Amino acid sequence: MPFVSTNGIRLAYQRSGQGEPVLLIMGSGAAGHVWTMHQTPALNQAGYETIVFDNRGIAPSDAPPGAYSMADMVADTKGLIEALGLGPCRIVGTSLGAAIAQELAIRAPHLVRCAVLIAARARSDATRLAMSAGDRELRESGITLPPKYQAMRTALEMLSPATLARDAESSSWLDIFELTGGGNGTAEGQYAVDILSDRREALRRITVPCRAIGFADDMICPPHLVAEVADAIPDCDFVLLPDCGHLGNLEHPEAVNTAIIEFLDKN
Repeated sequence: MPFVSTNGIRLAYQRSGQGEPVLLIMGSGAAGHVWTMHQTPALNQAGYETIVFDNRGIAPSDAPPGAYSMADMVADTKGLIEALGLGPCRIVGTSLGAAIAQELAIRAPHLVRCAVLIAARARSDATRLAMSAGDRELRESGITLPPKYQAMRTALEMLSPATLARDAESSSWLDIFELTGGGNGTAEGQYAVDILSDRREALRRITVPCRAIGFADDMICPPHLVAEVADAIPDCDFVLLPDCGHLGNLEHPEAVNTAIIEFLDKN
């Protein structure tokens, strides 16, 4: 896997397909290659080149010690686009990746042609603030939850009840989460990235076309918060997909891919 040096660190990246470039930004604790399970093959088939990368803190990219900031993550992505000569390019981001894409569109609009914001939010409501505070207290306590319990908790937070109701799928997901530590592979530094602040007013400065994709059963970025992103960005539509949790791009990839490609083809 090749590397690019940006913002004082090295980022690992992967390119595939041919055509105009689409940069995909992954969320917390996940490697860029997660996109290659479903999204990059569909984008390549649709005539786009795709670029995925591992955010700082995710091997084999560098994992500098200490807390990371949103400014760090945005500068990393900006430097990657510049080093590879991609800009202005189409961008797809999910969760933390969507937050990075939003900030990049605000701070460096000349590098962004359009953006698809999956499971995005512009602020945190009382429930999401409580969830974040609880997670922070658990980390600071030093308590390690048993793998099976952590896997079950992650499944309940990340997946749709419709998926969990299907025994074979639910069992497979629980096995995956248990093997990967319940989905908590996030580098410690990523926990400090601010995704709680209210950015609705800042989003009004975005001038590029955007699409916000929400998932009906998402506990992390529920539909009403994703809708606020679409309302704040002047040229942004909102697509809501049913029977999907926070990992909707893996639960129902065909629907997500259709929503992505339809928007990119128009922009």
